[in-house]
Order: sequence, then structure tokens, then C-alpha cells
Amino acid sequence: MSATYQLKLFISALLIFSFSVEATSSSNELLGLNIEELMNIEVTTASKHSQKLSQVSSAVFVITQNDIRRSGATSIPEALRMAPGVQVARIGTDKWAVSIRGFNGRLSNKLQILIDGRSVYTPIFSGVLWQQQDTLLEDIERIEVVRGPNATTWGVNAVNGVINIITKKAIDAQGLLLTAGGGSFEQGFMGLRYGGKINENTPFRVYAKVFKRNNTSTLSGENAQDTWRQARMGFRLDHTRGIDEFTLQGDVFHNDIGDQIVKPIITAPFSQMQTASGKDTGGNIRLRWTRTMSALSSVMLQVYYDRNRYNLSPVVDFDAESFDIDFQHRFPFMERHDFTWGVNYRLYNNRVFDGNLITFNPRRKTDHLASAFMRDEITLIPDRLKLALAVRLGYNDFTGFEAQPDARLMWTPTHQSSVWLSVSRAVRVPSRSENIQLNVRASQSLPGLPTSPFPILAQIQGSGKSRSEKLIAYELGFRHQFTPQATIDVAGFFNDYSQLRDFNLGRISLGSGPLPHLVLPVLDSNNASAYSYGVELSADWRVRKNWRLQGTYSYLHIHTSANALSKQFDATTAGAPTTNPNHQVSLRSNYDVSERLELNFWLRYVSALPFYNIKDYVTLDAKLAWRPVKDVEFFIVGQNLLRKNHREFQSGFIPTVPSRIPRGIYAGVRWHF
Repeated sequence: MSATYQLKLFISALLIFSFSVEATSSSNELLGLNIEELMNIEVTTASKHSQKLSQVSSAVFVITQNDIRRSGATSIPEALRMAPGVQVARIGTDKWAVSIRGFNGRLSNKLQILIDGRSVYTPIFSGVLWQQQDTLLEDIERIEVVRGPNATTWGVNAVNGVINIITKKAIDAQGLLLTAGGGSFEQGFMGLRYGGKINENTPFRVYAKVFKRNNTSTLSGENAQDTWRQARMGFRLDHTRGIDEFTLQGDVFHNDIGDQIVKPIITAPFSQMQTASGKDTGGNIRLRWTRTMSALSSVMLQVYYDRNRYNLSPVVDFDAESFDIDFQHRFPFMERHDFTWGVNYRLYNNRVFDGNLITFNPRRKTDHLASAFMRDEITLIPDRLKLALAVRLGYNDFTGFEAQPDARLMWTPTHQSSVWLSVSRAVRVPSRSENIQLNVRASQSLPGLPTSPFPILAQIQGSGKSRSEKLIAYELGFRHQFTPQATIDVAGFFNDYSQLRDFNLGRISLGSGPLPHLVLPVLDSNNASAYSYGVELSADWRVRKNWRLQGTYSYLHIHTSANALSKQFDATTAGAPTTNPNHQVSLRSNYDVSERLELNFWLRYVSALPFYNIKDYVTLDAKLAWRPVKDVEFFIVGQNLLRKNHREFQSGFIPTVPSRIPRGIYAGVRWHF
């Protein structure tokens, strides 16, 4: 079946179903929370305790379960495209680049990702392996996106923002849920969840999901060899005893993954295409205890363990585990003070096996990170003016002692408006990836060097002496609810970065091996700097009881000061001005044709990325859902409908062959009883 025929069939189905059912203006809760309820939704990521969204002195955007369901997204990164200030670009079937406020890359190193408060920032590379971060999407209660530094709350690496994926409590996921379907790119998927009770105080849920996604295509139209298969299962058990709450939660997963690699070689044409394939398996378990004495007084203790074995031959092969313990105590003090303090300890242990592309030194390493934080929220004028002062003091094995202070002021002149401003300091500590050996380019003529009679192999050689990257951030935000049906949120920022990673040339030498060649060391340092500024806007308008429009706009400007060599080899940092879109626009339309039929559209625009020679693009997703009875939903989804395929991003240091993201159409059913 051709792509053109699929698109025509999909559009025809939309038209037939939309106009065959008479619209109704009856009250309908399917659109989700109304505007006033959304402004009063409780969020926890910004300060580690519940606050109304309208009273948070940070740039926060909440993606609800209803938003995810209506969007037709099949992964967490796809859902994150809804939030302003977030750069989401798909590199391949199982690979994404996700960042906040710039410096995007396959392993974005200035973004902290949490699942139910559990950090999934990889202990090997500074970043997140997104193919590992998944769950049954129907079990997600909300995703809280905090744009800007949140280091005093979540520690090092929460530099440009924090994303916390919060799943439902077991009591909110009772009964049996079955979802299944398939199509062109989403070739097949199935999810099953059952929620029950051991007793009235101990609900639980268990789930399992499997899927297969098709490969993307290279720029020449060939198979990119990145078909993705996943199997995942997990559980959650909650227990309440008086003022105490206990949660035990865990997941295991298995991925079959693949890729096409461009490997530098010292003979013409100086590069070689190589197919990579492998497996990615892992699991985690989390135990949390919370004692709530009052609305302003609580104690929390959380412990989790995570294990992962990743083998993508011939790229990299590693075994990693992490252990984390986190304690927090909140209490009121002298009437006007809301005081919170806590301590955290994290252990990373990892072992890297021999690989043809990337070499680590040493092969095995254990890292420790310990920190403590204090936060005091002071009421200066009741219900009008609050000042929050916070600091986190920590120690890590890479750079030693780090201090990360934060000050925030929240002014609420009316119940419908709030203004906030902040000044923050955050750091990104180095990782194991700063001490690797990686061949990045081969030629007889490299930029900045004369033509050589022998092949030259450019090789990144990490020193293991990297320093922390530092940020001083200034933010200003405004929220206003015009009517019970319309609201707007605007945030502006200026970020001043120092000691950013860059590269310098080492002393050229004769390489070993049977063929004569030269080795040009590319050495890392921390001599680069940058500044960025931008504005992010989100608006929510309930046009009618059965029609809702949600839009976002993001503007970002980055200027970096780095040497010319860094701009050749480092797309993430030195190349940031041209690897991050200056403009992004998202417009979602959710329309209930009737109480049983809904029609959703999602239009997005992303400006060009000159570093990768990627043009700007506009894409459209659409979803039609029909509920013949209350607990059964049939749906058909079209993704990237405006073009047969398009480019979104390109892998940086790991030399994946560039690929195009295809148009996709899939259908399915969801049954909950």
C-alpha cells in the first residue's frame, strides 16, 4: 500500500466519521480539566512538595494524561513536543534528541529526567537513553516540565530544566485495560494492565507491553537498519497506614535495536558504512515512604536501584548500575517560613567492554555523589508576595565540592495573575564520556591543516580532567487567567554559561598499524563560554464546551565563544547556535464532535538547523477516536501527514547515518473495564 493511498484513506476516514455524527453542545468532560482546574493542578517537581501551578515561581508546563491520549503520541519524547521551550527531534526509530532551552543532542547533558522522582540520567554518558525510558502511556498521570535551572531541588545536571514523568497511583488504575493496534510505522503494539486490591489499604497494578516499530530510511532512500522491538513489564503497590504511605514499584525491559554507522578508516574513501545491532536490557525497583503530618509538614524517604546492560556492536558495550537514597523533611517555622531540607547519596558503578568504535579508560569505575539542600519559602505579604531562598551543597568524584544557590520571588497581585522572577546557579559535572577515545574523522586534508601525503585520523582523546560547566540564569515569568475559558503563560530568560566543553589540537604523531598514517589528537578542555536568551509562551482557550485550542511558541537565541576546531567536532556545545531551532510553534485543536466521537489535530513548525543542513518543516498529526460504549475506544492516528518523510536531527559524536522520519498511520482499540 503506497504512502499516498494511505494518506487519502486516512483523510477520507476522518471526513466520513466527522460528518456522519451530529455535533452536540451538551456538557462533556472528555476535553479534560477546565482552565480554572488546570491553574489549580498540584505540581511537585519545582520544589519537591505540592504547589498549585498558578503559585509556582518557575516556568512549569504540565502535560496531562488527557493531552497524551488525544495527541496520538506513542512515546514519551513525542508527548514532550507539547511543552514550550523543549526541543524534541527524532534521530531514528529508537533515538531522540531532547533538551530544554538549547544545547540539544542525542545525549543532552544539561537536562535532568525523572520517572516518579527517580533519576534516569545515565551514569556512562551525560544524558538519557530514551529507548529505555518508557512505560504504559495510559499509566502516566502527568508530565511536569520545569524549564530553567532546578539544581537546588534535584542536584547537579538539572541545568536547563527538569522533566518528571509521574505515573498514576495504584488506586487510580483499577480494573483491566487492554490496548492493541498497528499500522505502517507503528507496525504492531499491545498493552495490558490490571489493577486490584490486596485489601482496602493496599491497591496494586501490574502491566505489560510489547511493540515493533519500522525502520527509517537514509538520505539515499535505503533501509537505516533501525527497526525497534521492545517488551516491558512492571508493577506498583501502594499501602496506606494512618499518616504513612508506602510505595513499591519496579520495571524490567528488553530492546532489540539497530543502527547504521559511518566508521572512519585510513584508506580512501576514508569512511565505511557498517550495520550495528544489539540488545538493551534492564530493570529498576523503587521504595518510597512518606509521612504527612499536615499540609505543611511531611517526611519522605526514597530508595531505588537501577541496572542496565547495553550492547550495540560495534559501537559500545557496557553494564551499569546505580543506587540512590533520598531523604527530605518539610516543616513550618515561625509562622511565615515554609522550610524544607534534605540529603541525597548516589552511587554509579559501570563496566565498559571492548568496542571497535569507542574506548573507555578505565574500563571499570565507581562514582559517588553526595549532597544536601535547604529551602526556605518566606511569606512577605500573605497571599501576595513570597520569597524562596535555597542552596544545594554537594560533592562528586569528578570535580569535588559544588554549591548551587537559588532565589525566587513570587508576586500575586490578584487571584487571576502572578509574576515571578529568579536568579539561579547550576552546574553540569563531567561523566565517563569525557574520558574516551573516539575516531571521528579521516582524510588527507582536515580543516585548518595542509594536505598530507599520509592519511590523517582525527581522534578525540579525553583527558579525564574536565571541570564542571557552570550557568548563571535569570528568569522572569507572568501568568494570567483572562476568563474561566482562557489563560496565558509567558516566561523570558537570560542564561550565562562558562567553562563549557571545547576542543584543542594535540601534537600529531605516527599511528600504529600495517598502513602508514598520522593521528591528530583532539583534546577536550573547558575554555568555551556562551550566553542564550529567549521567550516561551503557552495559551489555553476553551472556545466552546466541546472545543479547546492549546498553543505554544518558543524563541531561542544562543551565542557561543569557542575555537574553530570545536565548531567542527562538537555540534552540541560549540555548534549550539545552529543545532537548535530559533523558532518553534505548536497548535493543538481538541474537538468533541459528540459524546462518542472526538477529532484532534496537532500542527507544529520547527525552524531550520543549518549545522546539519536541515530545513525548517511543518508537520501535522491527527487522531479520530470513537467510543461506541463508555469503556471501549476505537482510534485511527496519522503522524507527519504533510510529507512522505522529513529530517529532524542528526547524531553527534556517535556517527549514525542520517535518516528521514516517515509519515505513519496506525489504528487501534482501547478497552477498559
